[in-house]
Amino acid sequence: MTLSTLTQSEAARRSALVEVQRYDIAVDMTGLLEGDRFASVSTVTFTCAEPGASTFVDVAMDVSRATLNGAELDVSTAADGRLPLPALAAENVLVVEASTTNTGTGEGILRTVDPTDDLVYVWTSLEPDEARRVWACFDQPDLKAPHRFVVTAPSSWLVTSNGAPESVVDAEAADARVWTFPDTPRLSTYVVVVNAGPFHEVRRRHDGYDLGFYCRQSLVAVLERDLDELVTLTRQGLAFFGERFGYPFPQERYDQVFVPNLGGAMENWGCVTYGDGQLFRTPPTHAQRALRAEFVLHEMAHMWFGDLVTMQWWDDLWLNEAFASWAANWGMVGATAFTEQWATFLAAAKRSAYEMDMSPARHPIRSDVPDVSTAMSNFDAITYVKGQSVLHQLVAYIGEDAFVKGLRDYFSRYAFTNTRLDDLMDCYSRASGRDLSAWTAAWLDEAGTDVISLEGDELVVETTDGQEPRPHRLDIAVFDTTGDDLVPVARSSHEVGGRRTPVDLPDGELRLLNAGDHTFAAVKPDPASLELMLARIQQLEDPLDRALVSATAGQLLLLGDVAPRDVAAALTRALATETSPALIEPFLGQALQVADRWAPAEESPGLLRELADAVTGLVELPDARQAALRTLAASASTDEHWAVLEAAADQATDLDLAWRMAVRRAELGDYDEDRVARLLEADPDPDAGMRRLAVLAARPDREAKEEVWKAFFVDYAVPASRETLVLGSTFWRPGQAELLAPFTHRYLEELHTLKGGLLNQGLTIRAMYPLGAGDETFLAAAEEAADDPSLMAYARNQLRANSFVLGRILQARRL
Repeated sequence: MTLSTLTQSEAARRSALVEVQRYDIAVDMTGLLEGDRFASVSTVTFTCAEPGASTFVDVAMDVSRATLNGAELDVSTAADGRLPLPALAAENVLVVEASTTNTGTGEGILRTVDPTDDLVYVWTSLEPDEARRVWACFDQPDLKAPHRFVVTAPSSWLVTSNGAPESVVDAEAADARVWTFPDTPRLSTYVVVVNAGPFHEVRRRHDGYDLGFYCRQSLVAVLERDLDELVTLTRQGLAFFGERFGYPFPQERYDQVFVPNLGGAMENWGCVTYGDGQLFRTPPTHAQRALRAEFVLHEMAHMWFGDLVTMQWWDDLWLNEAFASWAANWGMVGATAFTEQWATFLAAAKRSAYEMDMSPARHPIRSDVPDVSTAMSNFDAITYVKGQSVLHQLVAYIGEDAFVKGLRDYFSRYAFTNTRLDDLMDCYSRASGRDLSAWTAAWLDEAGTDVISLEGDELVVETTDGQEPRPHRLDIAVFDTTGDDLVPVARSSHEVGGRRTPVDLPDGELRLLNAGDHTFAAVKPDPASLELMLARIQQLEDPLDRALVSATAGQLLLLGDVAPRDVAAALTRALATETSPALIEPFLGQALQVADRWAPAEESPGLLRELADAVTGLVELPDARQAALRTLAASASTDEHWAVLEAAADQATDLDLAWRMAVRRAELGDYDEDRVARLLEADPDPDAGMRRLAVLAARPDREAKEEVWKAFFVDYAVPASRETLVLGSTFWRPGQAELLAPFTHRYLEELHTLKGGLLNQGLTIRAMYPLGAGDETFLAAAEEAADDPSLMAYARNQLRANSFVLGRILQARRL
């Protein structure tokens, strides 16, 4: 079925014409137990401002019957995901009966079968306009209405929706039960949900809330292992956001459902869904726990920012995601055990935004979105990571008290309605007493990253494409380095305006620009400070300062101002004494990436060996042991390294380390098929087949590469999770460039035929870009493909961004 994409002008016309009173949706999921049929009857009650006018309802399904105000509609007129609605009355009732068998691709709905026990699970995920794939609706964010669901599902299944069920009774026919849910508040069509399957359910009551946690049966032990932390995070988040926003979450029930093969998470009102890769199969490291906490608080923040108050149109989608990302880190620092999360964010996440914003893929945070398909093309690091960094800058610019006051005003004024960016900025202006119109235009309407350097007693700002510099509020930290220790001299705050801003700083050899990481800018230290920060990173007492050095080194790699060997050496030095759990894994990850991917082929083995030597010193530290062993497994180069790994694997209670060792051995040419078969047979993880694929992906063998390629692009057999990105990087081994050269060009061809939902396609596009293995010939072809209008816009943007990074990698290898 070819689907039309809703344009902004069409949405505006329909919004002016129609007001939806309610949706009553009957769902039949009994056909999904052993088949692929999903059916719904959607009853839409709405008014029309111009009786006699016509419009359309969105329904990308097989429509069997439809009536408008009791009169039969000609369902043969349905086309391109739209059913015409002629001659509307002032008050209307539309009933649409429809079904679909497109339940295996993840487009709005996904039916999956757990390979360990053959149990079936179904989830829906409806952003941006996928609700039309499961029931008829006016699928745009500003036509909010209460939704009432009545779901018939197999009797062995549990059903979750946006609230607690009013009743669950046996169906009159078939082996099924009928779940009736109460009216939701006024919600947009993309934040309602129906999930079903034989889920394991745990409920806890705390602080007036009824908290639910769900997973598939094969992962019960994993959920139970981490349940206390998930409950604690949920309690902390609901309390923190409710108080800070001045608006407690207005519903008793709050469910979190971990589902298979969802590439991310979705902020459905009162019923968040996560890909169950967040239920880590082996006890999680600090970084994994922090990542999951960020997911929990990100989706929770959306209950207010996105669900309670929703953007009028998708041109403000960035604000939904940027705010939720910022609020997650803010909440982690303010309410949870992850008090150094801003250092983790800087060291581990912010680099992705600089990579995209410095590249030809850069775009303003806020931009025109003429239709829904365009909206999702900018679902990227600029939206999420730069967006939240800009909000962090706004907090520094107006002060946290004014920021919170503005938020409270916003939620109280606009609850359960739709807004534009100007509505939020007006709240901040009233709270701060500052005119923020120039700030808004400079930060949100201009693309690119400012580069700030300190020349003598002036801050100098270079901009993209000759535009005017943005206003920046940033700190500078000065250190005396004349002795054996770094001695803090002063830390001062500066408001930067124009291309040159005078600053009065005390004497000190090391000067850290953007200390505290309050703004979004690339910083270029003076030569003396650069040399000192790389040489003495481990002596900086504040974890955020150490994170700033690693982040600055990453920026300078992109700018071509530092060699990979110098960055790798600095990070290896830092790791020798690093004690902060918030930084150990980000530093390990960056050091491994620089040594493996950025360094020239003749230097990479030596840098990996030096990293592995340093990592062996972390193995005996309890907070670092697991992460250190994982990095050692990726970089092992000597008999001594393997001896440490073998001893640790013998003591392990699961097979994670054994799998990682098998991947590294396969990369080095030591592939043992029997060993892999034994691991696969012993591993209880329902996704253990992906671990076998990772071993094959690492092999310098064409047949093995072909099997992995088939899983990605033919069978679509790779479950969507963050591990998809790991599998991709394992496939593209930098030392196998000659073997991989034909695959690099096949990647560009595959982009034309990708299937599945947006999140899953996006993961594949990013995971399988040959970042470590592409050469100049591929780079030229990728840059040309980025201008191919037959490719989806998201793919073109990712090609531009990743090709920029690949170009800088190839350049850095020559330094």
